[in-house]
Amino acid sequence: MEKKKDGFPNEKAIVIPQENLLKIKENPMTRLLHPTDVGYYPHAEGHYRERAEGSPQHILIYCHEGEGWYNIGKGRCTVKKNDFFIIEAGTPHVYAASTSHPWSIYWIHFTGEQSHLFSELFNRTIYIDDSPTARFNDRIQLFNEILVNLEMGYSIENLEYITLCLWYLLGSFRYIPQFREINKPKTQDTIQKVINYMKANLDKQLTLEDMAESVNYSPTYLSTLFTQKSGMSPINYFNQLKIQKACQLLDFTDKKAKEIAFELAFSDPYYFSKVFTKYMHMSPKEYRMKKKG
Repeated sequence: MEKKKDGFPNEKAIVIPQENLLKIKENPMTRLLHPTDVGYYPHAEGHYRERAEGSPQHILIYCHEGEGWYNIGKGRCTVKKNDFFIIEAGTPHVYAASTSHPWSIYWIHFTGEQSHLFSELFNRTIYIDDSPTARFNDRIQLFNEILVNLEMGYSIENLEYITLCLWYLLGSFRYIPQFREINKPKTQDTIQKVINYMKANLDKQLTLEDMAESVNYSPTYLSTLFTQKSGMSPINYFNQLKIQKACQLLDFTDKKAKEIAFELAFSDPYYFSKVFTKYMHMSPKEYRMKKKG
């Protein structure tokens, strides 16, 4: 039977003092979401925790190596390498390392006025598949960012910084596809190919059919796929790229709005001004006069 054991070789554990937690709760930047306890237990043989009343904070446990288990009243749930789970605050629980292959875990107790925003991750095991874009080391680096900065003390700057790191860390668990996006080979991405096609043809009036033909898709399918990934239609995206280019021309050249309109294939300067104002909430003339930087 597993037994509770405190102390593991090369472990790290930091508990933020109550005095500092009171300051955290008063700070508008940190009170929304913040850690209270943070740690790393490598090869945690004998690790066992039982809280009959639950914890005042949510508990995130990420299994870096080995195996373990937890029980929140629904039977044992096995936890393996690259699994994570978050036990909701106030939930009675038990968790422990495997006796045969004890886990190495990164863990954080966290709370805050907006900590419930991550409730969809609570009280279940989630597996992070091992793919070329997984970014396991980047996620571990975020854990270490929090640990290292807390080791430097509890200045308000450190506490604010580790709070921002925690948002990012939890975001990496909640939005796994988005966290991996930076490692995806863009040249093979259909949507990126369409975007590149748009950028190369800002001086033309592209239609949805033109864009779809560039990747051998049907217009309907491309529109659905593009909207799902980017949050807007291909034509809307194309117009935004045109306006982005128009802003650069207004900023870095002496070209008149009329010249820019024709360079970007708008039918007339009035329509260009109308579209520009729609996206930028100011006219091209007002934009050029605006101080930037």
